[in-house]
Amino acid sequence: MIEPHDDMRVRKVARDEAFDMALYVRLREIETGEVHNVLTRLVNVERGHVAFWADFAGLKDMSLNRRQRFRLGFFVLLRRLFGVGMTFLLLEAIEIYGVKKYWALWDRYKDTPHGPRIRNILRDEFGHEDEIVADLTGRRINAERVRDIFLGLNDGLVEVLGSVSGFYAAFGDPVYVLVASITVAVAGSISMAAGVLASSRSQLEVQRIENAKRSFFDPEAKVPEETRPLTAAIAVAVSYFLGALCPIFPVLLGAASPLGSIVVGGIMVAVVTMLLSFMSGMQVRQRVFQNVLLVAGAVAVTYALGTLVKHFWQIAV
Repeated sequence: MIEPHDDMRVRKVARDEAFDMALYVRLREIETGEVHNVLTRLVNVERGHVAFWADFAGLKDMSLNRRQRFRLGFFVLLRRLFGVGMTFLLLEAIEIYGVKKYWALWDRYKDTPHGPRIRNILRDEFGHEDEIVADLTGRRINAERVRDIFLGLNDGLVEVLGSVSGFYAAFGDPVYVLVASITVAVAGSISMAAGVLASSRSQLEVQRIENAKRSFFDPEAKVPEETRPLTAAIAVAVSYFLGALCPIFPVLLGAASPLGSIVVGGIMVAVVTMLLSFMSGMQVRQRVFQNVLLVAGAVAVTYALGTLVKHFWQIAV
């Protein structure tokens, strides 16, 4: 038994550990084979971590609160919708979050009497548990590629939602708005593909040089898989276009105003931002609020520009 420490950060870590274990347990009920076995190992490791942090925080009740239960249900729903790949993404995201919150605690307590015990538990967190996760996810997903796809979705949503708003203000007629919006979506997806292709090719050259150096100094070293520029470009272009289709969909149905596109686009922006923030280890609520606020600003600006263009150029359709 260690002396309880009244620190909000410690209590948050304890609660997060309890949530992580609950998520591992629920995912284990769904998965089979190797993934099921890995989750079993994670559950066994996490039990000790939950006990340590609950003891350190002086918490006796480690049951999930309402918000955590909602998150748990949401993540399980995502797993059922998107398959085992979502399990890999969730494990990757938990690992990223873990590194950030544990380093913050280590900076706070490393020079205190609690330092040695926290060092031991962090070694277990960074060593055993992360090794289990990295071994599984590293062979199954490319986390950077997944984040690129979600960024493409987000860009398509935001850019075309702003365009739809401006086109409604300028043209008014859903047919003209539809043609103009699809044109923007196609042009944007091609532009995104070209940009990713160029950057990925540059990254590939650097990667090959690094791999050659690594092989020279250690012939038995494990060489990371090379980036595939064309695959990356296609993935981002498709995700951008799919994101762009969300605000375009109400226009296809003949919406007389941008309200339908704003509602659909706004919801999707919030969902995509939430997923992207979670996978990147960012503050989810803060990032969602910021992105939705930026989208609202973009819609307001483009609608105002469309109105000014219609007024000064006397556009009539």
